[in-house]
Order: sequence, then C-alpha cells, then structure tokens
Amino acid sequence: MKSNRYTTPQDTEAAFYEALENADLAAMMAVWAEDEDIVCVHPGGPRLTGTAAIRESWRRIFTQGPTLRFRLSDLQMVRGALLAVHSLHEHILISGQQEPQPPVITTNVYTLTEQGWRMVMHHASLAPSAPEGRNGTTPTSGMLH
Repeated sequence: MKSNRYTTPQDTEAAFYEALENADLAAMMAVWAEDEDIVCVHPGGPRLTGTAAIRESWRRIFTQGPTLRFRLSDLQMVRGALLAVHSLHEHILISGQQEPQPPVITTNVYTLTEQGWRMVMHHASLAPSAPEGRNGTTPTSGMLH
C-alpha cells in the first residue's frame, strides 16, 4: 500500500477524489485508515465494513477504468483535534455523457493517525428530488429519520 502522509483532512479528500477519478486502487486504499472498523456506503449500496470489503468494492468500480470526473460543492466541515467530518455534494460526469448525474450527498469522515489524516467513512447517497425549502433544506415529510 502507498505510504502517503496526508497533513490535513483536505489533503486526504483531494487524494480520495484523485484516486477515484484515476481508478487507482492502490492510491484509493492509501487514503483509508488501516482499521477493520472503516465504513463505506456507495450510492444505493449496502454498508461495507472493513478493509477487504471496501477494497473489493473499489476494485469492482474501477474495472471500467477512469470514467468518472467530479465537481464538488457545498462543503461543510467540522474539525476537532483528531476527527474531521466533511459534508458535500458530488456532481459526477461519466465519460461519454454530456450531462452530469443527479447530485450525490456525501459525508466523508477522517481521523488523525500516526500516518497522518486517513478516511474512516465515506457515505454517499443520491440527493432527493424534492424541492428545497426556503432555508435550503429539504422538507422532512415522509422521511424515516
């Protein structure tokens, strides 16, 4: 595994999206903490836990090669001494398509380890199609939690 030392959560996030765009499995796994409690949820997918399950999911996604490009927006960050949480929107363009996919709402969680900042959770969900309320929030009727 690559031994990059990411000095900030933002460095880790940039490396994550670079690995994703390049379909680079080694670079992708270098971003993640070496811990069996790591979690990944791809849009519409199940919760994956542990290094082996997460590596296999990325391996399958990367079999098509580098076909995705990302534009990130609406970043909200919360950061403490050892933990950082980023909430953002991913706007994904697939090679060969003119229009981006519907936005994906993403939460990325990073922890400070002896090797620098590492990802411990990536959770991505398709954004709801409901209209936004006046304050930029989606109405909560019909939501489970």
